[in-house]
Amino acid sequence: MHGGETIVCDKGYAERVFAEAVARLGATVAHPPRRTEPQAGPHLAPIRQRIESVFFTCKDPLSLKRHGARTPRNFSARIAIRLLVLAACISLNHQLGRPSRAIADYTA
Repeated sequence: MHGGETIVCDKGYAERVFAEAVARLGATVAHPPRRTEPQAGPHLAPIRQRIESVFFTCKDPLSLKRHGARTPRNFSARIAIRLLVLAACISLNHQLGRPSRAIADYTA
């Protein structure tokens, strides 16, 4: 971390101790408010939805749940390859005038 980052997390990370530790690193914590807290920060539902969508895409269509890597280095290489494939699919869809995330035709 270089400072100034915002960490978006779940309500489970709303503890004061965690927020203070992150603040010492120069970042801030953004989390959905608990029932007892007022809405103090940005509305996080759209951000969370995007994050969940990326996780789903990585796990299911890009098959990272069944990656088969045996070392951290191989795992990071397989993640990079799959993200490059996703970027290529999105680029091809843009060129063909199709919806960006219509990648079902490219996965097997």
